[in-house]
Amino acid sequence: MSTSVGLTPEQARHIVDPRAYAALDPLLDTFAWLRRHDPVARIETPNFDPFWAVTTHAEIMQVGRDKLLFQSGVLPTTLTDQRADQRIRALVGGPHLVRTLVHMDDPEHAAYRQLTQSWFMPGQIRRLEPQIRAIARRTVEDMLALGDHCDFATDVAALYPLRVIMLILGLPPEDEPRMLRLTQELFGNQDPDRTRGEAGLFDPAVGAQQLFEVFLDFSKYFEEVTADRRRHPRDDVSTVIANGRIEGAPISDFEAMSYYTIIATAGHDTTSATTAGAVWALAENPAEFAKVKRDPGIIPLLVDEAIRWVTPVKHFMRSAAEDTELLGQRIRKGDWLMLCYLSGNRDERVFDASERFLADRDPNRHLGFGYGPHLCLGQHLAKLEMRIFFEEMFARVDALALAGEATRAASNFVSGPKRVPIRFRAA
Repeated sequence: MSTSVGLTPEQARHIVDPRAYAALDPLLDTFAWLRRHDPVARIETPNFDPFWAVTTHAEIMQVGRDKLLFQSGVLPTTLTDQRADQRIRALVGGPHLVRTLVHMDDPEHAAYRQLTQSWFMPGQIRRLEPQIRAIARRTVEDMLALGDHCDFATDVAALYPLRVIMLILGLPPEDEPRMLRLTQELFGNQDPDRTRGEAGLFDPAVGAQQLFEVFLDFSKYFEEVTADRRRHPRDDVSTVIANGRIEGAPISDFEAMSYYTIIATAGHDTTSATTAGAVWALAENPAEFAKVKRDPGIIPLLVDEAIRWVTPVKHFMRSAAEDTELLGQRIRKGDWLMLCYLSGNRDERVFDASERFLADRDPNRHLGFGYGPHLCLGQHLAKLEMRIFFEEMFARVDALALAGEATRAASNFVSGPKRVPIRFRAA
């Protein structure tokens, strides 16, 4: 049951159930109810430790920016079933199956972020623009070569950001299918079409074991990359990680493999989901497509609206380091909090007509990249990738329409469109 006043058990299940993030509308209704009636709600639902669901834009920002009071390293940073948590702790001796920037607090977080930060700053990213544009142009040409229809999610959106991340990491194109499969298994373990094995859908402990095995597969791949970059350094992010040092000492193998894994996965899966979600919305809203077609200068606004609309990272968790109060709720030291970015990005107090996709929305204070010290390291790359892709696509495509039922992946953490069948007319 839920101890939140008026919140039904079904609504509480919506927040944790991966399938609710695929269906979406009932979940958005639940979030809207919480924003109105209980914006910092105590959630108690079977198989999960109690947690606070933070659903309003302002309070998500408040928690996100206070790195001392609300920490990432102590408890799981994603919503984790009790059985999965037990298995993970048995496997690795702590709450984190991998240990990346999102699992760290300062001063460690700042030190590890500094390792690759220069690679993801706007100046460095702009240096790559000609190569990224060539990838985007080739991707649009491949799309047009399919005729007048395709599944945009699988035929286009899944491939374009992957190719960019392979470029950033300096990985060979022939390894793209392997990276795509491993990424989908890592973020898709709650979805029947993407999980490594169906048993994990019904037994969270088995699911945790499967995720661990995916990480081991990533590690085997990147161990070879590390050895190569130590012998033969290149101008790529893999070389930075392979030779990374903190306070003069090499970073551990576990943290190096975690670093590779998060860049290789989050770096393309979230952008893929956002790009597919934008095309889905444009196909459903011809007037919004026409706005951009008439004025390609608003493509940067389209990109931000796509990020808000899809919110590929649905949540992160934090834990309270001390007793505190949040919007009148007494938060105890050690309490677990869920930052519901999907809800914050629909907050009516911040976004006019928040339930509508508006390609020229401005301003757009979305939380799609998080907020505070954990603001997404790759945000500039993601926005550049999408801007370039849509510049190329709108130059070559005159119309879009859905050609069947579009569907979303089932995941309460990272998710977006799974299938987006479209018809299009080439310019």
